[in-house]
Amino acid sequence: MGEDGNMVLEEDKVLPRLFYGGHQLPSPMGGFLMLLGVRPATTGAATVLFECSASSLRYTLSIPKSTPKERSEVKKLQQEGEDPDCPRHGAGARLVRAGNELVCKLCGVSYGRV
Repeated sequence: MGEDGNMVLEEDKVLPRLFYGGHQLPSPMGGFLMLLGVRPATTGAATVLFECSASSLRYTLSIPKSTPKERSEVKKLQQEGEDPDCPRHGAGARLVRAGNELVCKLCGVSYGRV
């Protein structure tokens, strides 16, 4: 259980891939997980909050901060004059300006500065 009373989803490589792909995530209690919100952190990482459709338990999924390779790809696209998409979500998930950061509104991760 996390600090805020929510259950923490186990470290699993499948769940983040399903999340980035926009697929429905299976719940550990049966049913599926419904997205409630995204909490960006000052470190550039984020926490995604879900609720189980079967048990109403709340779960969190930690999203790691962007890698140097992801940041350099975004910077390269910016220098070419393009609007970069989220490297993890792919086409159609444009990065938005939040203060002086470029952030994905779907996963809350910061990928560079404006």
